[in-house]
Amino acid sequence: MTRIVAGAAGGRRLEVPRGATRPTSDRVREALFSRLEHERDLAGAAVLDLFAGSGALGLEAASRGADRVLLVDSAPAAAAVCRRNAAALGLSGVEVRAATAASVLAAGATAAGFAGGADVVLVDPPYDLPEDALAGLLAALVEHGWLAPLAHLLVERSTRSPEPSWPDGVVGLGQKKYGETALWWAEPAEPAEPEATRP
Repeated sequence: MTRIVAGAAGGRRLEVPRGATRPTSDRVREALFSRLEHERDLAGAAVLDLFAGSGALGLEAASRGADRVLLVDSAPAAAAVCRRNAAALGLSGVEVRAATAASVLAAGATAAGFAGGADVVLVDPPYDLPEDALAGLLAALVEHGWLAPLAHLLVERSTRSPEPSWPDGVVGLGQKKYGETALWWAEPAEPAEPEATRP
């Protein structure tokens, strides 16, 4: 059973798409959001959830106060489940797109209503997604303005997968393992200080 862990919809059950979808376990979500809320207040946050599946990660953020949540999944059936879950929970500010992550990212953050970038980006692709495909998505986050200056970027992978290839402009902060799941944390790099001009 997959459920919302905490917040306004805490304890409510979530529908899960049939088939190969691999929902993030309640234990992993609880650990993820515990750390996230230790580092920032989710109230008013803008959240992007790629490969949303049931929408559990993004809807957890909405339950905990996020203002705007965009759930993206290329499978129409999964997107339909996300819509039903959001409606059943009565959470406002949640949008669902049945589209590939690459196409949504390429359209740009501003076009999606994230003019200042997302405060939290959750990337939970199938474990068999090739590393170069993941690297391309992470690069697109930077290239198309999806990361707010103080954003938190989380990538869920198998513990057998290598560290993601972080693009220029992103700094990896390490991983935490939960059974077969590895959560990789990253954030935008601080802009380089301009060199002082000589008189």
